[in-house]
Amino acid sequence: MDATDRAIVDQLQRDARQSNRDLAAKLNIAPSTCLERVRALRARGVITGYHAAVDLRALNRNLQALIAVQVRPLSRDVITDFKRYMSEQPEVLSVFVLAGGDDFIVHVAVADIQRLHDFLMDRFTIRREIVGFRTSIVYQHVDSTVVTPLVP
Repeated sequence: MDATDRAIVDQLQRDARQSNRDLAAKLNIAPSTCLERVRALRARGVITGYHAAVDLRALNRNLQALIAVQVRPLSRDVITDFKRYMSEQPEVLSVFVLAGGDDFIVHVAVADIQRLHDFLMDRFTIRREIVGFRTSIVYQHVDSTVVTPLVP
């Protein structure tokens, strides 16, 4: 990626709804060049989609938590099945597969502490592969909305 590609990715992460003409003007390039570069970035898999940012509180998801999970037996099938199961739960925002002491981190957002407790009791305790889990409440979540490429 050259400087123009990095600038395109930066600008689209800040505002993916801007027109190609506006984007080209910000970068001082021709609109046709800009469109060609955006298409190439999508074709190369650098740009994977466009998303709307939402306020979790506006969706009645006032409480976030990170749940560290250990599963056994540790096998490809168990990991794949647990990932799928968690990803299907409406409370789950993200599932991370880890190396180290914990096998997963599950990021959830629910209405309140009672709903978190219900989620854990109803969705975690029924899973035979779970041998342990710890829950951490998130006080604040600062999300980096613009990701820049690292120079090798």
